[in-house]
Amino acid sequence: MEYRTLGRTGVSVSSLCLGTMMFGPWGNDDPADSIRVIHRALDAGITFVDTADVYSDGESERIVGEALKGRRHDVVLATKFFMPMGDDLNHRGGSRRWILRAVEDSLRRLQTDYIDLYQVHRPSTDTDVEETLGALTDLVHQGKVRYIGSSSYAASQIVEAQWTARERNLQRFVTEQPPYSMLVRGIEEDVLPTARRHGMGILTYSPLAGGWLSGRWRKAAASAPTSSARPPARFDMSLPANQRKLDVVENLAQLADEAGISLIDLAIAFVIRHPAVTSAIIGPRTMAQLESQLPAAEVTVSEELLDRIDAVIAPGVTLNPEDNSYGVVELAAPARRR
Repeated sequence: MEYRTLGRTGVSVSSLCLGTMMFGPWGNDDPADSIRVIHRALDAGITFVDTADVYSDGESERIVGEALKGRRHDVVLATKFFMPMGDDLNHRGGSRRWILRAVEDSLRRLQTDYIDLYQVHRPSTDTDVEETLGALTDLVHQGKVRYIGSSSYAASQIVEAQWTARERNLQRFVTEQPPYSMLVRGIEEDVLPTARRHGMGILTYSPLAGGWLSGRWRKAAASAPTSSARPPARFDMSLPANQRKLDVVENLAQLADEAGISLIDLAIAFVIRHPAVTSAIIGPRTMAQLESQLPAAEVTVSEELLDRIDAVIAPGVTLNPEDNSYGVVELAAPARRR
């Protein structure tokens, strides 16, 4: 396992980060089995664990908290807030009111007195970024949070947050968590270069594109998602964009075969190979899935192979916009009207 510095924090993390969205009713509903998967990941050298309060309505955090008993200080623990946690309209978002409540809930579920990396799960269009950064700064000063980060922020939102932190003397986001895979390359155009210029660590999620690069979605046998958390439009085979994805996956699988590695190895190694990426979040649901993903940490992708991947799907291209976390509000029809 390779270890890298997380942005400019001086903190070292493994090049693979264990994502825990699949632990709980959204995926693996056996807590004991999920804990065994987490322990195997730690034994394999993974020192970075990422979760979120919304994953299975807090159950993922509870499972992680149980799994880390006796091993908490060996792990860089990241979680996220922002998504709705119930029907109350104030139990979500980036307001000070919610952040101060959400962090206490996460600390309790995780059975810890501090969070290494506390991330805003999505940007808010109706909350001043200074409001969010101000509350997060207070948590850092209180010792409840060590560092703060963003997730699925557009490049302009990254810049706005960095400028506000500097102008108002607040804690700045030291990491960004965007989606990134061979099928979802939109962040290569602006997000990755922008985050890199600001010295941010990058922990990317969904290197297997929601399972598309696991080998489960092939022309001969297109499968179905195993989690209700995945948007249906990403897997609707009647959509032309998903038909194009099937063609691309076939070509990428052939490249992997010719290189003597699995498609999973190629997919994860491709993400880790980008110079702006610190760690790739893998999200296994079972022990078998974890074991199939761990070897990618030792795979080296050559320049020649990268060029061949670029010939199949060009840099900066995302084949299906539904795979992207950006533009839900900014690019909606009302926002485009003049």
